Amino acid sequence: MFNGRIILPCRVSAVNPVVKKAGYTAWRLLPRAFRRTALTSVAAQLARKPNQPEARTSNGVVVAGDIAGNNGLAETARLFHDVIHAAGLSRGKVPLGLPGVVEMSRVTVPPDAALLAVVNAPILPVGLLRMPRNLLKHRRVIGVWAWELPVLPRQWQLGTQFVHEIWAPSSFTADALETIAPGRVRVVPYPLAAFELPVTGDRHSFGFNNDTVVVLTAFNLNSGMARKNPLGAIAAFKAAFGTDETFQFIMKISGAESYAADLRIIIAAIGGAPNIKLINENFTESSLRGLIAASDIVVSLHRSEGFGLIPAAAMLLGKPVVATGWSGNLTFMTPETSALVSYRLVQPVDERGVYEVAGARWAEPDIEDATAQLRRLGHDAALRARLGLAGQTHARAVLSAAPVLAALNANGIT
Repeated sequence: MFNGRIILPCRVSAVNPVVKKAGYTAWRLLPRAFRRTALTSVAAQLARKPNQPEARTSNGVVVAGDIAGNNGLAETARLFHDVIHAAGLSRGKVPLGLPGVVEMSRVTVPPDAALLAVVNAPILPVGLLRMPRNLLKHRRVIGVWAWELPVLPRQWQLGTQFVHEIWAPSSFTADALETIAPGRVRVVPYPLAAFELPVTGDRHSFGFNNDTVVVLTAFNLNSGMARKNPLGAIAAFKAAFGTDETFQFIMKISGAESYAADLRIIIAAIGGAPNIKLINENFTESSLRGLIAASDIVVSLHRSEGFGLIPAAAMLLGKPVVATGWSGNLTFMTPETSALVSYRLVQPVDERGVYEVAGARWAEPDIEDATAQLRRLGHDAALRARLGLAGQTHARAVLSAAPVLAALNANGIT
């Protein structure tokens, strides 16, 4: 403690690099499911839990998470902080997450502020082990969690010991979380409409012709190729427009450096199509939004979403969205404001094993319906404009700062 504030130290590993590498290699040889469960289980035993009951009121809130990261969850953490800061309730930001992913730094945390942890349940205990033991003492702790199926993996239950309340970005995710934390879950959509979204780039800078209808899909392979379903999007585009170069399909991907086999499958599915372009590079958030704004249609034939950041950003930018009509994206999408694709529910098949949870189901979008939706929008500029405006108006109303501010007030954060 120093002047009434908790000091978070910078941790430096003293482990011999050779030993460290050998240990990591041995760890990776263990089954993936075992690794995930074991890491969370051990951390949950060792990390200190918050007080029960917690403080009734808090002097502002500290936002914790992968604050400096280049991913959707990190962007969400920054967005929550910006909303809280604008309300005059921010008491700082704290790096919190897995070693090797989130770099620790020396920061201060007021002892009477609440902690908003934008860190999913299985990672939260592991991240807390890197913090001082008394960090959560007498502190209100709120978790911001997102999951993409109606059923949760077993290790998520362990994370409920470390939070007093959980914020879910959609009713879809909230329903799943209620099964492990009944009465402690609140729906708080990501406040993407709280501020004007910064945009970098235009059609000229991305090389799009004015007379070309650009269809875009964007995803990170770290989020799972089976769940994001780019092969379905390729099939729908080819069926809708064939090789007509009046229509161009842009596939913006990231994370391919870790999933070379997935990238090869995508390239094979594209084949020799002259009107499909693959962009395999990391963009800043503003450049990604610029790409969205420069496109004419955004498509997401996902099998499941906890929320759907890309479709949400597209709607806020006034772009018509063709998306699977199931899961968390229905928080901000309706049949009147977007082109929802029909589906059937099936048992998840995921080569990585992340989403093969007992009893779970996810959507298999109807490619024929997606094809018809793309063709209808692709050939009707007036329809694209009407649907884009309707989606933008609806998303602005649903994704404002109001739910965040109401949730802070309900938690006694002033």
